[in-house]
Amino acid sequence: MPSHTISRRRFTQASLGAGLLACVGESLAQTDQQALVTQAEASFRNFLRDPEMAWFQQNLRKARAVLIAPEIVKAGFIIGGSGGRGVLIAKDPKAGQWRGPAFYTLATGSIGFQAGLQVAEMVTLVFTAKGLDSLMSTSMKLGGDASIAAGPVGVGATGEVVTDMVGFSRAKGLYGGLNLDGTVITVDDKASAAYFGKPASPTDILVRGAVSNKQAASLIGVVRNARK
Repeated sequence: MPSHTISRRRFTQASLGAGLLACVGESLAQTDQQALVTQAEASFRNFLRDPEMAWFQQNLRKARAVLIAPEIVKAGFIIGGSGGRGVLIAKDPKAGQWRGPAFYTLATGSIGFQAGLQVAEMVTLVFTAKGLDSLMSTSMKLGGDASIAAGPVGVGATGEVVTDMVGFSRAKGLYGGLNLDGTVITVDDKASAAYFGKPASPTDILVRGAVSNKQAASLIGVVRNARK
């Protein structure tokens, strides 16, 4: 067999192999992001069922957007920090549609006499245009770019919304709670690109509606129906 024919076959096989690896890589990336979306939906349902989250349930209908982080891990001794990943879905006031998710990372550092490990799930309700606009930027800091308060917890919890955002956390472990003030929230462009198959900013996803993924329909539906 002529050498040039063998070379062409090898080139074709290499090209097919590279294409297959690229497809597998993209599929794995989408699976990873979908796992986060599925976990976010489970966390949101936990908050809806929790009798201690009465204020959250009663004021959800006022929110412009919902940021869900299904797992915030906080660990350390003397010096500690916390971090996790989250998704944001928001309502377009003109179209009346809920869109998303946009992907984010969350991180904060703290100094104090701390010991142990805490894992918490967090849901933050965004009530103001300022709060939502701040999340459209590449990175924002809670308490700086937008004000945040810890959500009232308890069956009889009451109170008016006086901040841009109200955060709720359900924690397990040795820490007494999760302090969201000072948390830096950064857009995860790679996660969004993997999930939607092309680069997409939070504005593209949540405002323009330029991209969508049908696998997010369940999460969006749960949030939309819970606000009725």
